[in-house]
Amino acid sequence: MSMTRYRVYDDTKALFHLPEGVIYLDGNSLGALPLGVAERVNRVITTEWGVELIRAWNTAGWYAQPRHVGDRIARLIGAEAGAVMVGDTLSLKVYQALAAALDMNASRKIVLSDTGNFPTDLYMAEGLIATLGRGHQLRLVMPEEIEAALSEEVAVLYVTEVDYRTGRRHDMAKLTAKAHALGIVTVWDLAHSAGALPVDLAGCGADFAAGCTYKYLNGGPGAPAFLYVAPRHADNARAALSGWMGHAKPFAFELGYAAAGGVERMRVGTPPVLAMAALEASLDIWDRVDMAEVRARSLALGDLLIAEVERRCPSLRLVTPRAHERRGSQVSFAFDGGYAAMQALIARGVIGDFRAPDIMRFGITPLYIGESEIVRAAEIVEEVIAGEVWRRPEYQVVNAVT
Repeated sequence: MSMTRYRVYDDTKALFHLPEGVIYLDGNSLGALPLGVAERVNRVITTEWGVELIRAWNTAGWYAQPRHVGDRIARLIGAEAGAVMVGDTLSLKVYQALAAALDMNASRKIVLSDTGNFPTDLYMAEGLIATLGRGHQLRLVMPEEIEAALSEEVAVLYVTEVDYRTGRRHDMAKLTAKAHALGIVTVWDLAHSAGALPVDLAGCGADFAAGCTYKYLNGGPGAPAFLYVAPRHADNARAALSGWMGHAKPFAFELGYAAAGGVERMRVGTPPVLAMAALEASLDIWDRVDMAEVRARSLALGDLLIAEVERRCPSLRLVTPRAHERRGSQVSFAFDGGYAAMQALIARGVIGDFRAPDIMRFGITPLYIGESEIVRAAEIVEEVIAGEVWRRPEYQVVNAVT
């Protein structure tokens, strides 16, 4: 029997803990708390860990959890069943994907990325290149120059689908097709895509993809990342981080490494059972949500926020593309006093965030944000900007996390 689908916002808002008086527009950085998390994690702690103890690796399915949770995420990113593995951090997963992709194109030395890629992806690429010592080069171009920069000297196209600062979206299908025509392997970062918009990894023919689950998927702070390996590569991709859980027979404790078959080889260490339990509670909601509806509402809410803020605050400059097909699920404005303005907004219950040098980001998360919240948020933005509230000294103090 199929499950009844949740109506986005009408049914889903009540499934999240949202503090009174807060308009939360930072779900693109850390998703809100699903109400089912506390009960789910408590059950794992008291019933599974508490009663079953180490037996729970078998009796509660802990050992199989990374693959099982991966299959639930697969539906949201257009991946084949059995092609997604969950665990570790996004930094480790992009490292694994890039290492495997470079091995598949060993005669080429260029990793092509763009200046809109998330810095940690670039850091991991730099570290991997230095470790390999095989003469690879990380080549960066402006986001709009990526397509023209593809050539037969490029080994790997290594980009984030949605720019974390501006919300600009790459055309995955178009870039992947052109890359493949030139013999280039693709690695996509879905940190700002998964749970934000429909993704079709299988349909696009993507080779590798990775993403995090603490943003739009509401898995909680430090929630585990996921890695997609196209089935055509899964039995041959090199597991650069050859941890014991990725071994073909981990409990045989053999002294030499032998990779497991399929995406299982991309497991590294012991899975974070409690963190995955929290993620599963959120996926209980996502299992019953239509991504097409999420996307439609996201775009409508984004349009509304853009119109309201531009009408009220002409000093804020929109940096997010207006065209629907070119943007993700956030709206960003540039403003010289952006950091202080965001602190003033947060103090008034409108929580967004700031990205250097001058970007004010507002995440559109339709599961718990609707039209009334968007309009009220814009009103408060106007109060802060027009009233120059952001100039107050208390909003100039820079926090460790922005």
